[in-house]
Amino acid sequence: MGETITYKFYPEKAYGIITINRPEKRNAISIEMAKRLLLVLEEANQDPLKFLVVTGVGNRMFCSGGDLTDLHGELSSSEAESSLLKMMEVLYRLAIFKVPTIALMNGGAAGGGCELASACDIRIAKSDTKFGFVQTNLGIIPGWGGGVLLAKRIHPSFANQWIMEGTIFDEKTLELKGWIHRVIDDNGWADIDKLLEPYLTKSYSQMQILKSQFLDEIGVIGLKDKMKNEVKQCATLWDSQEHKNAVLAFFNRN
Repeated sequence: MGETITYKFYPEKAYGIITINRPEKRNAISIEMAKRLLLVLEEANQDPLKFLVVTGVGNRMFCSGGDLTDLHGELSSSEAESSLLKMMEVLYRLAIFKVPTIALMNGGAAGGGCELASACDIRIAKSDTKFGFVQTNLGIIPGWGGGVLLAKRIHPSFANQWIMEGTIFDEKTLELKGWIHRVIDDNGWADIDKLLEPYLTKSYSQMQILKSQFLDEIGVIGLKDKMKNEVKQCATLWDSQEHKNAVLAFFNRN
């Protein structure tokens, strides 16, 4: 089996792609994968990129969230917090990355997968996909700081509703809400360079300036502290009976 997280830099086009390569687990993120993501983000930060793409392998899921083998219901609150902070750091670094970041969502996303997508500046979805901030259905709240990021990406009132209700929406609804920026059919997905053309035609300096201005606009002072607090609050719910029951039901179902 190959690496579950890969990074490739295309110098002739000046962009990089981080790929989640774990389709047999619906591209769920393990703790080791979180560590690998931090390493590839450091590597990508050294490259002269116009933008950075995050995508997944397969056509079923972009990312299904955290791997429950690692993030199981028997962790203590402190153990959960320690584990969750690793992916929170990944999301924070994506959010403040030096140039725009683009989630090419090759399939749906759930839970932490939606948090990961929300860490990116642009979200492009495939037709006939579904997405859900479903953490509250599992007795917890977003655990990687993605709830904080969601309220920076869309209207905070809808962000709050989506998280609280744990609803799964289709791509068309989320395009109307502004969380998804473009929806691409299967034919369009076959030509990634054409799909990325609006970004490829911009200069490195343009993209750096645009990202800097965007960060100023959404406000990042105190962002990391807010994300850490969300992780801490999630961890306090980790050993609740509601969460333990939900995780047990997931394993029984699978």
